[in-house]
Amino acid sequence: ANAGAELYREAERDRLAFWANQANRLTWATPFTQVLDYSDAPFARWFADGKLNVAYNCVYRHVAAGHGDRVAIYWEGEPVGDSRAITYAELLAEVSRAANALTELGLTPGDCVAIYLPMIPEAIVAMLACARLGIMHSVVFAGFSAHALRARVDDARAKLVITADGHYRHGEPEPLKTAVDKAVAGADTVEHVL
Repeated sequence: ANAGAELYREAERDRLAFWANQANRLTWATPFTQVLDYSDAPFARWFADGKLNVAYNCVYRHVAAGHGDRVAIYWEGEPVGDSRAITYAELLAEVSRAANALTELGLTPGDCVAIYLPMIPEAIVAMLACARLGIMHSVVFAGFSAHALRARVDDARAKLVITADGHYRHGEPEPLKTAVDKAVAGADTVEHVL
């Protein structure tokens, strides 16, 4: 949305330098030494030896830079008038609490969490908490049936499903937890529902 003609010219002149410049706008825990590894064509590996944390880049670095009082999320929900403004500092606190809860449930890097939530700030908190800990997550559309949710839980081998009691859809309340209860009944990998 903010790209002008010069940005496109820069990318055309040297695409690898362009992507290195873009990547260096992020904070890397381990800086990359190679932008693109195409030695196993047609498979490409971008920034393969670098490591970063999405939660750090989305939240923590903004608080550390003194921007904790700035709004990170403006949210408008249903019913009309249900809204929230969440600062970076508030988001950091929520992500930290959620990450602690995931740790207390025994989740470790490499585990997977299915997130079956409506479009609410808690969905973002759940994703960032997973990212903070190196836990994979699979966002499942809250309008999917119990059967569709179960298929995604099984495919991801999710140990945890995060959900809500319900949500509004087109102005009408809709349950979510009942679908989760059906979906996880007999699921081999699910250890907890939050």
